[in-house]
Amino acid sequence: MFARQLSVALLNRLREGRVELDDGQRRQAFGPVGSDLAATVRLHDDRFLGALPRGSLALAEAYADGAWDSDDLVTLVRVGARELPRIDRWRRPFAPLRSALSRVPHNTRDGSRRHIAAHYDLGNDMFRLFLDDTMTYSCALFESPEFTLREAQEAKLDRVCRKLELGPDDHLLEVGTGWGSLAVHAAGRYGCRVTTTTISREQHAVAAERVREAGLEDRVSVLLEDYRDLRGRFDKLVSIEMIEAVGWQYFDLFFRRCAELLRPDGLMLLQAITVADRAYELEKSTRSFIRQLIFPSGCLPSVAVIRHSVDRVTDMRMLDLEDITDHYPETLRRWRENFVHSANRATAMGYDLRFRRLWELYFAWCEGGFRERRIGDVQALLAKPSYRGCGSPLRRTRVLTES
Repeated sequence: MFARQLSVALLNRLREGRVELDDGQRRQAFGPVGSDLAATVRLHDDRFLGALPRGSLALAEAYADGAWDSDDLVTLVRVGARELPRIDRWRRPFAPLRSALSRVPHNTRDGSRRHIAAHYDLGNDMFRLFLDDTMTYSCALFESPEFTLREAQEAKLDRVCRKLELGPDDHLLEVGTGWGSLAVHAAGRYGCRVTTTTISREQHAVAAERVREAGLEDRVSVLLEDYRDLRGRFDKLVSIEMIEAVGWQYFDLFFRRCAELLRPDGLMLLQAITVADRAYELEKSTRSFIRQLIFPSGCLPSVAVIRHSVDRVTDMRMLDLEDITDHYPETLRRWRENFVHSANRATAMGYDLRFRRLWELYFAWCEGGFRERRIGDVQALLAKPSYRGCGSPLRRTRVLTES
């Protein structure tokens, strides 16, 4: 009873969207009439109301268990995202204390392998349920509304290569292989040598096979090593949406190691999912369902944190910073659509309904967060002191799809 009263009190404070609760017997609406965002929550038992005051982890577990549904998960997340700034105002003073209590480093070498395996070693076939044929698991670039997901991912891969000014004389290091799409693209299209590393055994096996199938074994080496253990010097370095798994205690170490691995005239491109600067302390301490159930021990940096770390511990300078956030909602919409349409295949592969519901919510949660810009995505181009290239940004991308 108390949880229901508290939930109703919270819902009565909605200012940025409208939510209707439907328990099958009555409907109760909250928030301003005529709001541009409105969603209905269908209650199958009392767990939604019990979970709401406890945050995203409890809500996600209740959703995965079938306790509630919504006619539009993304819109529901967007309503919550718009309300978060008011909630953050009373949470923020306690964030440094929570961060201090979580200073025990989790992403040691062994810890990182466990955390990466918990997500990326779920089975390559599971990721094939929603990814395109390139198996690229990061923000695509929809430069045209007619682009397929594959075309948008290839546009992103090519843009990364052009920003790095890749050529046949370059040796590119990739930190975070994924399933090998960038390594194959860079070596195949630009003729450079590529060394790429991952700590996921599942990804390593697929990437190595794809290199063999492309006939690029003489130009691409796929390693199963932690970035902290890499040796050598490279002309260019790229890391696409891998820093989120590094852990906030290790951001300085990550950038220092990247700088050490680059030649004096080298270039680095970092693509990173970010939070707003003002939200970073909360990000370090929040026990969200994404961090607990999807990406264990992950932490999103802010742009300011990236800049400060690069300035503090490396000799690199930032040449360019491009915001590609507006392309992520469409990427996630396509992934979620593919995943939902593959329900029968997922069941046949042994992924039960609870798992599928959790991942559907994960895609919707992220899409809503990007649409409301609670989270962002950037490409940062960094240069070592002796770099003398043009360093000029390419023509900025533009989203042409409907939001």
